[in-house]
Amino acid sequence: MKAIAVEPGAGEPALVERPRPEPEPGEALVRTLRVGIDGTDHEVIAGHHGNLPAGADRLVLGHEAVGVVEEPNGTELDAGEFVVPTVRRPPGRSNEFFERGEPDMAPEGEYFERGIVGAHGFMAEYFTSPAEYLVSIPPELAELGFLVEPISITEKAIEHAVATRSAFDWTPETALVLGNGPLGLLTLAMFESVLDIDRTYCLGRRDRSHPTVELVEDLGATYVDSRETPVSEIPDAHEAVDLVYEATGHAKHAFETVDALSPNGVGVLLGVPEPWEFEVDGGRLHRELVLHNKALLGTVNSHRGHFEAAIDTLSQLPEWFTDELVTGVYGLDDYTAAFKDGDDIVKTAVEFDAPAGGF
Repeated sequence: MKAIAVEPGAGEPALVERPRPEPEPGEALVRTLRVGIDGTDHEVIAGHHGNLPAGADRLVLGHEAVGVVEEPNGTELDAGEFVVPTVRRPPGRSNEFFERGEPDMAPEGEYFERGIVGAHGFMAEYFTSPAEYLVSIPPELAELGFLVEPISITEKAIEHAVATRSAFDWTPETALVLGNGPLGLLTLAMFESVLDIDRTYCLGRRDRSHPTVELVEDLGATYVDSRETPVSEIPDAHEAVDLVYEATGHAKHAFETVDALSPNGVGVLLGVPEPWEFEVDGGRLHRELVLHNKALLGTVNSHRGHFEAAIDTLSQLPEWFTDELVTGVYGLDDYTAAFKDGDDIVKTAVEFDAPAGGF
């Protein structure tokens, strides 16, 4: 079978031949339909993140996937059922985090991540997976099933943000998304269309002619150009916000978020920055957090429940939004185009196959 693999840090993704996998007991064989590409894939390709499976010289990419069950192999799944795979797997042994259904809370070294850390991904014509890590998705949503994984990341982030405020009455009226990439845009659409937050803002570093800026404004949010208005100045230029969602990986934003928050607000950090030393007024930030009941939290990955919530969220997103968000779906004969950057590119995917009769 064909797969897209990379030697991290050593070049571009390549189309390779690999044996079709055989499912073990408790696993199903899944025929891959589409696999999305995001910033983590580019970090893996560049060698900045992730690592190879033991004994492998290349890593099969892909962690945002949707497929169809080819062989249930005695599991409770049905042949022809559309599924989305979760990402984390036990590292050759079970542990308490997987046993209680919270693999997203496992510390480093206690998990593999398909297509990222220690395990091959889903960017192949077929993959196998234990049935417990395959989440059923309705046929009418399968075409966009590769968006479920990134939406699940935000489902977890919001769940944890709300949990930090659960000791008192907290209903966010304002929210700020840092980053106008695909994850930031999906989150903004959730804030606008699903959570119905009154006033939303999105910060980026692109000119207003860029399609992502147009998407921000079409969603009804206010675009903030960070070259003109830094995060810490947003309260003066606009207003302090109840919820900040950071998806840039720009290390200074973690500290500037404290200034952007209103009293009782919470900032959620998802970006993974490179090492960077700079000066901050730690005493002032400490006072802000304490005297104004503010909170910062970090979050990564998601579990099955977040995937299930993400499927429901996907069904509620406006069709016009997903049409404009997904700017390209490419077949294997043109897969390299899916990895390119450009002013007209927002979110892309590789299509390995399609259901009988098409999507």
